[in-house]
Formats: sequence, structure tokens, C-alpha cells
Amino acid sequence: MTTDEQQRKELGAFLRARRSTLDRASFGLPPAGRGRAAGLRREEISYLSGVSVTWYTWLEQGRDINPSRQVLDAVATALRLTVAEHDYALTLAGFAPSRPGTHSAVATAPAHVQRFLDALDEHPAYALAPDWGIAGWNAAYEALYPNVATVDPEDRNLLWLIFTDPAVRSLLDDWDDTSRRFLAEFRAEVGPRLGDTRYRDLVGRLMDASGEFRERWESHGVGGFESRERVFQHPTLGRLVFEHHQMRPSDQTDVQLVVYTADAETRKRFAKRG
Repeated sequence: MTTDEQQRKELGAFLRARRSTLDRASFGLPPAGRGRAAGLRREEISYLSGVSVTWYTWLEQGRDINPSRQVLDAVATALRLTVAEHDYALTLAGFAPSRPGTHSAVATAPAHVQRFLDALDEHPAYALAPDWGIAGWNAAYEALYPNVATVDPEDRNLLWLIFTDPAVRSLLDDWDDTSRRFLAEFRAEVGPRLGDTRYRDLVGRLMDASGEFRERWESHGVGGFESRERVFQHPTLGRLVFEHHQMRPSDQTDVQLVVYTADAETRKRFAKRG
């Protein structure tokens, strides 16, 4: 059996297994009846996903067909797959996983994420929601950028602050370069979701508030995150040099964490901030 055949077989078995675990009552369907297998029928998944019953049957049978990503997404929705299960199905079919997560709204960092930020102690760190709202931060980050704790929650968005807060502009040693990089990263992450009201409204507000944002947004720059040196000109602590890093909790992929690690001189100066 070739690798492709094995993956098709595994995908079919996986879909059948998930279908058999579905609770009919939660779909508003009557019990399966005596002698019938538990879960939903193929015809019912076909109806819920908008995929023909023949095509869905072939998918479960591991036939040599080439389902589109849209078909797999529709089937995943009908089967109520979790993010991890959805990614698994996509991978078996030869598609990249649907990372990062569900892109659901995140107003406040989950408790375990906040505890992790706090445990980083002298390393400034913050958590970003999918729309780049700052959902959590530690005391060290607040010492670096005090406005994070006082700004209106509606405006506590990294992209908004970069382009509208004069304190951020004066804090960043390389505002022009950093603002361009952040905007390119933001666009790369949220471009496919700009039809969502949250993202569309944020971009609209920024277009109205900042000519620099408007000009750069219209250039359609796209880029990925890169760990690199960051220099800050702090109003009381002077020049601070960090390296910033990004990570995502495996159980909370809708949240990205950014952590700053300091060079030796900055560690000394930053440690005396209190």
C-alpha cells in the first residue's frame, strides 16, 4: 500500500469514527433505531455539509479522489471536529493545517496563559488576540510601556497603538521599520479574514486615524514574524536592548505570546526600575 493509499484509508476510517460518535439528539435528529449503528448516517452528513452522498461515501471508503479543501472544511464543520481533528483531516488529505486555531475573539488571556506571562518575571511579555488586541501582559511589560494598563480597552490593540500613540513612537528606536514590519505581519495573519467585521472595523478606524497606516496598508506588504533585536528609548531607564520572540500555546493557538529577553546591560538597568 502506498503512502497516499494509507492516508486515504486513514482519513476514511477517521471520518467514520467521528461520525459514529455524534449525538443525534444534539442535531435535533431522532434516535437511530433498533439495529442501526450509533451516530449520524452518511446521508445526514452529506446533507449537513452540502457534499453529495456519493462523494462523501467515497471519501469514507478511501477512494482515489481529490477532495478540495472547501469540501473537507464543510465535512469538518458537519462532523463538529475540533481544531486538532480538523487539522488532522486536512493533513491526511495533503493540505496544510488550518493553524492558527479558530481565530475566535479573545478579550482576556486565559488564566493559565496569564500565569505563564507573570512567571517570566523580569522578561517583558504580552499576549495578542487574533485581531492583535493585547489580551494580557506582565509587570515587566507594563514597566516598559505603562500606557498598556491605562489605555481604553477598545484601543488596547497593538496595531492601533503603534500608529496612534505618540508614547509608542517615542519609545521605539526604529518606529518606521517596526511599524512596517508589524503591519506586514498583521496583514499576513488576518488577510483571509478581512471580511470579518472585527478586522474590517479596525482597519477602517486606522485608515481614518493615520495617514501613514493608510499609505502602507494600500501597498499590501506581507511578511512573517522574525525574532530580532529591539531597541527602546525609555523615558526614565534610557536605552534598552531586547531580543523578541513569538510562541503560541499548543492548547490556545488563537493567542500568540511575544517575549522580550534582555542583553546584560539592559538586565541590570531594568532590574533597578522599581
